[in-house]
Amino acid sequence: MSALLEVKNLQTHFPIRAGVLQRPVAWVKAVDGVTFSINEGETVGLVGESGCGKTTLGRTILQLIEPTAGEILFNGAPVTDLREFRRQAQMIFQDPYGSLNPRMTVGNIIGEALRIHKLCATRQAERERVAHLLESVGLNPDHARRYPHEFSGGQRQRIGIARALAVEPKFIVCDEPVSALDVSVQAQIINLLQDLQEKFKLTYLFIAHDLAVVEHISDRVLVMYYGKVVEEATAEEIYSRPQHEYTKKLLAAVPSLPI
Repeated sequence: MSALLEVKNLQTHFPIRAGVLQRPVAWVKAVDGVTFSINEGETVGLVGESGCGKTTLGRTILQLIEPTAGEILFNGAPVTDLREFRRQAQMIFQDPYGSLNPRMTVGNIIGEALRIHKLCATRQAERERVAHLLESVGLNPDHARRYPHEFSGGQRQRIGIARALAVEPKFIVCDEPVSALDVSVQAQIINLLQDLQEKFKLTYLFIAHDLAVVEHISDRVLVMYYGKVVEEATAEEIYSRPQHEYTKKLLAAVPSLPI
């Protein structure tokens, strides 16, 4: 199995500025020398408490935040063409309320990426593609004419997933996609993501703040603590034989998720 994504000694540091000239006086090391890879078709869970740097890591990988140092390889080559990379690599955001433009219809939200990347020759082809995507995530094609405020949180997250799938990516960063949802809805979204992975041959980096969620979806798990990956193992090994004290504390603190 070949590595689709390789991250080598990645660092993302933010300056703390002070004084009249706002010169850097210290640095926040949100991502501090992280190295790992994700194989094609694999789901790697990234877990840690809020503030450990996991979301910053996901955004840095997608080049939404410029790295301070390190290397990101996709399909064995450095990322140079951002337009093409962002077609191959997409993100599902944590907040299904804030990540959708309230002034756009669902059809336009999903269709926007199709227009940017010129993936549909006609408006009719775009509408058909949007309808197919909505059906793929368990929504009615007629929902394309409605606005985000007309949907529940779980439905909005399904819309966000459809938007991510629109450009037929290979790799998706799932940034805590269920943390803002009720437990019963969390299970539905996790099952949907697994079904879509099998159907579209997707590769996931699944970011979560607890191990109970990633247990049901991940092949391997990275445990992040203060900007560093302190433990990496298969999901089974993490649960049965955790090595790092921080991992043991996470396991002890998180209740099981009924899926």
